[in-house]
Amino acid sequence: MTQGRLPRGLLDTCAVIDLPDIDPARLPLEIAVPSVVLAELAQGVAMAKDPVVMMERAQRLSDVEAEFDAIPFGREAARRFGTIVALILKAGRDPRPRKMDLLIAAIAAAEDLPLFTRNTDDFKGLDSLVRIMTV
Repeated sequence: MTQGRLPRGLLDTCAVIDLPDIDPARLPLEIAVPSVVLAELAQGVAMAKDPVVMMERAQRLSDVEAEFDAIPFGREAARRFGTIVALILKAGRDPRPRKMDLLIAAIAAAEDLPLFTRNTDDFKGLDSLVRIMTV
């Protein structure tokens, strides 16, 4: 069933990690991932201390790279990032601990795509610039 599903959207890192547990009806018809998500997944591989966990994470990264288009962080995303930081500051929040999430949001804003997440608190205060979808 595709009725009511958005045509295209971006997944943040937590949505990518939890993808096997997400009802496909809650996702867009066409999924892409910000390049920043690939960076976070690669970081997870590098930080794994257990070799089994490392292999699982490496396989997830490989699967994501093969299955989804990666949307780069480009010039327009860099411009939007400044606006996003200003919005976060206006909301009384510190942008520093959530830089990766804000970079992901900047890509969504630059591409005019909804951002699908399982952790909407990461994007509080950005509703005027990014459409945040809970999965």
